Parts: sequence; C-alpha cells; structure tokens
Amino acid sequence: MESAYKAIDGTWVLPSCVPVPGMGVIPVNAYLIKARAPVLVDTGLHADTEAFVATLRTLIDLEDLRWIWLTHTDQDHVGSLRRLLAEAPRARVVTNFLGAGKLALVAPLPPERMYLLNPGQSIDIGDRTLTAHVPPAYDAPETIGVHDSRSGAYFSSDCFGAVLEAPAQDAAAIDREALRERQTLWATIDAPWLHDVDAARLATVLEGVRRMAPTAVFSSHLPPAVGMNDALLGALAAARSAAAFVGPDQAAMAGAVAELAAA
Repeated sequence: MESAYKAIDGTWVLPSCVPVPGMGVIPVNAYLIKARAPVLVDTGLHADTEAFVATLRTLIDLEDLRWIWLTHTDQDHVGSLRRLLAEAPRARVVTNFLGAGKLALVAPLPPERMYLLNPGQSIDIGDRTLTAHVPPAYDAPETIGVHDSRSGAYFSSDCFGAVLEAPAQDAAAIDREALRERQTLWATIDAPWLHDVDAARLATVLEGVRRMAPTAVFSSHLPPAVGMNDALLGALAAARSAAAFVGPDQAAMAGAVAELAAA
C-alpha cells in the first residue's frame, strides 16, 4: 500500500496497486470522505489490511467512522471490511440486496450493520447527501457508484479504470493518448460486454454522466481525475469498438515462466 493523500478538500485517497506482469499495474483505491458523518468508500485489498487500517487511523478515529460504502463486493473492494467492522463499531455498510447476499456467502453481516440502497436513493451524512448511481461500465451486477452533493465528486467504482505503466497520483499528469489506450484496454478486460451494447444505448448512458457534470471522478482503478470528464467518457465510448481482450493462455504462461527461469 502507498501513502494516503488528499484528492480534493475533504476527500482522501487510500491507494494501492496490483502488478500485472508484462502489462503494468492496476491501481486499487479506497476513498475517505471527511463529512460530518465520515464515509469510507471501499476497503482495499486483503493483503494490505494491516497497513490500510493503520493508514486510515492517521486520518480518522475509527470510532467516528459512520459508513462504509461498498461500490461492489469483489475482493479488491472488501479486503479490510471484516477488520473495520470490528474496529469501527458505529459504521454501517452501504450495499444493496445482491451485495448483501454475496457478502453472506462468506459470513452474513448483522442486519443492524447494513443499509440497503438502490440506484437513485440517497443517504444523508450530515453536511451533504450521497446518491447511488449505476456506473456506465462495471464487472459486478451489484455495483453502485456514489455522487457527493457537496463536492460534486463521482465515485465510479471500476468504471474509467486503466492499466497503468506505473502508479500515479493524478490522472491529468499521464499522457492523454497513452491514458486513453490504457483505459480502453481496462474496459475491454473488465467489461467485455460493452462490445455487445447498442451504440445509441451506450451514448445515452454516457450522456447521463456528462449531464451529472462531476467536478472530479474517483475511480477505484485510476488516479483521481479532475476536469477530465470528456476524456474519460471518450475512452469508454471507444472501448465498444476496440479489439476484444484475449489474455495469455497456458502455452504463453509456460513460455514466460521458462524465460524467467532462464534469466
């Protein structure tokens, strides 16, 4: 895990990354909203739990944490959840019916620790509201992104992610053409169904985000992106007609292992 940093006033990034040999790294971000009732958006990687909780403690007293918003329940989003539920006794988990069901496959959460929210619904966190939205692209059907009414930020879960050459703290600092290519690559990996979506339907969904006009986009798999809405939406639109991703098969993997052994 890397050091936490402030993205915008009141919102902090808790960043990590996963290396992908031969391709680069995939950022894995959680976010802390320091509202009147503080909210943690996702909980990072399980392997980072000790560092994640220690870092979070430098930003907030865990007794004060009121909400843990899970954008979905994949392992890179729920890694420290169980630990935090034990150490943040006042925190409730925001998810939806399917998300709660998937969490229950490991261990059911007590009903009093959950808050089920559907797209279009909101929670009041004292000095703002957080509203659930379905991002334009996702890899899990329970995915619910977050729009912050005060900052205008949009937490987009996996949507708008990228496979980067190296970790970064600001999406705007990455070469635009390279970023577009790497975001398109990510979309073809994470949401291959985009190839089957009607172009007009996708355009309508993307226009919904454009009309939202987020002041910042906080993807789980991209450095914070401020003032980049057109670029992000353009990369996602391009993914629909991009070449489908085909990963290495067993023969390729065996060859890579042999090369490493020889080196």
